[in-house]
Amino acid sequence: MAAVIKTANEIEKMRVVGKMAASVLEMIGPYVKKGITTDELDKICHDFIRTELKAYPAPLNYHGFPKSICTSVNHVICHGIPTDKKLKDGDIINIDVTVRFDEDSTDPDHPTGYHGDTSKMFIVGKPSILAQRLINITQECMYKAIKIVKPGTRLGDIGAIIQKHAESHGYSVVREYCGHGIGSTFHEDPQIVHYGRAGTGEELKAGMCITIEPMINAGRRESKLLKDDWTVVTKDRSLSAQWEHTLLVTEDGVEVLTLRDEEELPRLIKHA
Repeated sequence: MAAVIKTANEIEKMRVVGKMAASVLEMIGPYVKKGITTDELDKICHDFIRTELKAYPAPLNYHGFPKSICTSVNHVICHGIPTDKKLKDGDIINIDVTVRFDEDSTDPDHPTGYHGDTSKMFIVGKPSILAQRLINITQECMYKAIKIVKPGTRLGDIGAIIQKHAESHGYSVVREYCGHGIGSTFHEDPQIVHYGRAGTGEELKAGMCITIEPMINAGRRESKLLKDDWTVVTKDRSLSAQWEHTLLVTEDGVEVLTLRDEEELPRLIKHA
């Protein structure tokens, strides 16, 4: 299946839902503290998406996923299911949010629409030096990749820049899970892997919407899927971090559709 090039109308819808997804992560930050459960964080996000945004949490019931957000704590790489376990001082947690919205949808309970997909690392209390460094390097990996996105950039260029930065700091890149095209479908082509060789792979084209979401481990890259068929952990129990943005490939660069106000990254990055 080929990558989907968005129309001008679809791009506007992606901008709207991208800002919505960003607002969820901005909203939830003050709640991420010692003693709260990831179930409680899930409920707060769910209620905000449904009541305040009048949108729908795309993960809920997606291929059977039971919750509205993913909460991946410490050695959980991705797809962590919210539970009644309380967060403790020093925990690191990735909150992954995908909002589905279309103002033209006629069914508010099961709307069709477009998807804004984004995640952020949060720290409970004071992190270890190792955890803080891992979080910072992983975010740098994502930013470095975003900054080279433009028509003609190859998927291998994205993977290579992430892999080089992570491995230069002694970290490893998870290979089983990747970024993806996104739009009216949650996961579209192409797949955006976070390792690879520059100059290889499909070329990006203006009008494509993709996610870049590197998963970086403090230890080895191998992962393990738990018996719930969702939660992915590091096989060696080392810490893992992830950041994610939804992006639009523009005629001369990239637009970060899920940018938060706290970030120093420009929303529009242009290349000569």
